[in-house]
Amino acid sequence: MNKKIQVILTIIMMVFISQVNVGQVKLAQTGLKFLSVGGDARAAALGEAITALEGNSTSMFYNPSGMARQTGFVDVTFSNTQWIADINYMHASISVAPEDALYGVFGLSVASVDYGELKRTIRDEGEDGFLDLGTYSPNAFALGVGYAKALSDKFAVGGNVKFVYQDLGDGHVVNIAQDSTHTKQKFDTDVFAFDFGIQYRTGFKSLVFGMSLRNFSEEIEYIEESFQLPLTFKIGLSMNLIDLLEEGNDQHSFLLAVDAAHPRDYKEQIHIGGEYTFMNILSLRAGYISPTDEQGVNFGAGLKHEFVGFNFGVDYSYLDFGIFDNVNRFSINISY
Repeated sequence: MNKKIQVILTIIMMVFISQVNVGQVKLAQTGLKFLSVGGDARAAALGEAITALEGNSTSMFYNPSGMARQTGFVDVTFSNTQWIADINYMHASISVAPEDALYGVFGLSVASVDYGELKRTIRDEGEDGFLDLGTYSPNAFALGVGYAKALSDKFAVGGNVKFVYQDLGDGHVVNIAQDSTHTKQKFDTDVFAFDFGIQYRTGFKSLVFGMSLRNFSEEIEYIEESFQLPLTFKIGLSMNLIDLLEEGNDQHSFLLAVDAAHPRDYKEQIHIGGEYTFMNILSLRAGYISPTDEQGVNFGAGLKHEFVGFNFGVDYSYLDFGIFDNVNRFSINISY
């Protein structure tokens, strides 16, 4: 089994690396950028250094293999992100592990974005220099189906296929007739995208290695202009540092996670996050991504509580986004 796992791991790494090299061709030319915005408050607070974290249903947004270690039967998470420029994101995910994950873990996820109302104007020869044609409301969503399975006590794999749609509205006017009527052209597109990931328990304390490739798809286009999705390759490590001092300590844990990322549309980045948890109830978090143009340090906190057989969790994260003001995320998790 170990030899088979090594072969699988080698093949996956070769495929991932080849796709990363392909992604170097078109920097800063990706579309459907809403797919790059994370949908979980805990992950955001950790600077999205989550590739090697064994998680829950929200792993489908980062590394789908993370949900292979789900301990409960059902896990449900709802998240809201108050993004810059009054843009709002909603994320929801559910994962089910029948027969104690004997057949793997199955998941569904949805991400949607509300850009609000934008003014539709066109150039005009009048006094104002433009003609007001009302408003339009762009929107986008991604609907995903995921699967993950622990192939052994050390090795887990996962994948996610998602249907991605974006509607930029009909705000682009093609021409104006002499009677001031106008014709409009609708700009929308859709595509299927894929996410893949692996996680490997190294056997040294709680050290876990992870790797993921997100937003792999064919090239898409609006009318005549083609572009690619924000393909991102990440590798990461995570470990509970308390294990170095005292294993089996249920009172405290201090998780340290580090990711190295290669986005298609940006330079290489390092993600680092830390999480201190007391009594498996209260968690305090901080994370940082470098380099970035405006983002500062991420902060967050979480509370968990078990009640009548259900586990309830609430998470919050805060990010200072420089000149773009602050970003707030809220997540609610229920599992049993």
